[in-house]
Amino acid sequence: MAAKQPVAIVFDTFGSVVDWRTSLITDLTAYGASRGITADWPALVDAWRAAYHPSMDRVRHGQQPWTKLDGLHRESLDRLVAGFGIKDLTEDDLVHINLGWHRLKPWPDAVPGLTRLKSRFIIGPLSNGNVSLLLNMAKFAGIPWDMIFGSDLFGHFKPDPETYLGVGKLLDLRPDQVMMAAAHNGDLAAARSCGLLTAFFPRPSEYGPLQKRDYQADQDWDIVATDIQDMASQLGV
Repeated sequence: MAAKQPVAIVFDTFGSVVDWRTSLITDLTAYGASRGITADWPALVDAWRAAYHPSMDRVRHGQQPWTKLDGLHRESLDRLVAGFGIKDLTEDDLVHINLGWHRLKPWPDAVPGLTRLKSRFIIGPLSNGNVSLLLNMAKFAGIPWDMIFGSDLFGHFKPDPETYLGVGKLLDLRPDQVMMAAAHNGDLAAARSCGLLTAFFPRPSEYGPLQKRDYQADQDWDIVATDIQDMASQLGV
């Protein structure tokens, strides 16, 4: 059993709990076929994800007002559709495509591992997604969260400290009673700097052939696991 036991565990979600890349490529390929629209959907999905951090940085640096992730995703999608030369998409099509982020499927270990952890700990996503996105995703994927910690609760995106520290404030817990779990070393480094416990598990196929980092832990995180099921075992659940 891990030496340090949290009261609450919060999870990065995109890539750590859900397989955004495979989910979106599968979803959009099927939708395009149903609408008779041909596009390089894998390339669009990769470009869409590549726009994720730059779009949040514009908000973080004051270049645009606070915007929920759904809004940022839509702004990026509109630019990419034009850039990829995808024709004949209606507004309904664009709304449906943008809501693809609400329909992501979990990694195979995620729901059983989270269900085990939920039996002892408070669990929830600490994600840059907005509350409605994360709630819809949880209903779609059967993810058993106790609480949804969306970025719009804090008016900040990770890695701003207001996000990590905001969990403890909402739950009346000290930072060291909260554990951040993620497949991304950078996320955990920011959480550790705020006093949170940390747990790492790799998702080596998150970015498909574009994966370049996070194959293994790069610090001595409180827990280093193979997946969420192994994490639960290490926490004695």
